[in-house]
Amino acid sequence: METTLYPMKFHPLYKNKVWGGNKIKTLGFDYDPLPNCGELWALSAVKDNESVIFNGFLADNTLNDALEIYMGELLGEKNYQHFGNDFPLLIKIIDANDRLSIQVHPDNALAHQRGLDNGKTEMWYIMETEPGAEIVDGFQQQVTREEYQQFLKLGKLEEILHTEHPQNGDVLFIPAGRVHALGKGLLLAEIQQSSDTTYRIYDYNRPDADGKLRQLHTEEALDAIDFNVTTDGLTHYKYRPNSTARLAECPYFTTNLSAFDKPMRKDFSNLDSFVVYLCTDGIAAVKTLDTICPIHAGECVLVPAAADMVELYSEGPAKLLEIYVDPTLWTEEGVDHLHDFDWTAQFIGNGNPDDYLEEDEGDGSIDS
Repeated sequence: METTLYPMKFHPLYKNKVWGGNKIKTLGFDYDPLPNCGELWALSAVKDNESVIFNGFLADNTLNDALEIYMGELLGEKNYQHFGNDFPLLIKIIDANDRLSIQVHPDNALAHQRGLDNGKTEMWYIMETEPGAEIVDGFQQQVTREEYQQFLKLGKLEEILHTEHPQNGDVLFIPAGRVHALGKGLLLAEIQQSSDTTYRIYDYNRPDADGKLRQLHTEEALDAIDFNVTTDGLTHYKYRPNSTARLAECPYFTTNLSAFDKPMRKDFSNLDSFVVYLCTDGIAAVKTLDTICPIHAGECVLVPAAADMVELYSEGPAKLLEIYVDPTLWTEEGVDHLHDFDWTAQFIGNGNPDDYLEEDEGDGSIDS
């Protein structure tokens, strides 16, 4: 029986939301009989929402099952020492057809104090926007705890919130404690700590599917909120075709954007971490450990830490988010590792591997 690790694909998990739309279906996913899909969980180890492996001899096992068996080979030795059998990330595609609630997430310290596993720091990569789309991102003016409570009591919370008008390709980093909300008309990728803890502050007096107002967490949120001003919530990065750009870097995750239309090779021999490739545009293939995994927008591939080299291919222009956990960032506070590795890709040819789209029969998303 084969036991060698390989790059893994997963069945998506679909979440019907009161604010959800149907843009995810246009990416090639079938979530019938749900009326909409507000969230597609592409990779999850959250309890009762574990991703199930689609391809290879580990098919039908969960991500958690594989991690218990392969430990550091899958997660990275230092990452495994730190996280154990708890996969540290949750990766989603979100379709906001209506405004999401104004909310906040606790940090690790507050979460642990309240008996929760993790806080939640996250980032958003905007895939599609409609005209006039907005994002709430912190406060536009300095407020005290008491002033915030007064604005909330009077129903005027929106008057003190900072908003952004994102465009395709924009990035927002949302640290734990920052009040935030997605507006109507956004399709995006969300990278976050493995946590589903959200404190809902205000929900526009909107009923849920049963006609009831959704629960608010007004008191729970108070100790989580960072009341400082946000002046510019967008992450500014240099986009260049056939290159890799750093989008986010923190102890919880590092995210790069690889945009390419030529085959590339990545060297991860100095990185003690798994790598997740999430496709946000186009059709691509990830080749490593003698296995080829085709992916389209909304799908991801988990590359085990045991893989030193990864080759990327595409059918025309494609964009992949490259996500991992750098163990040096949580072992050495304040150390900037931005330039530790040369992320400039090495071109490896002019074409795709022969018939790579047929190497993996099915893609784990359609009709699943």
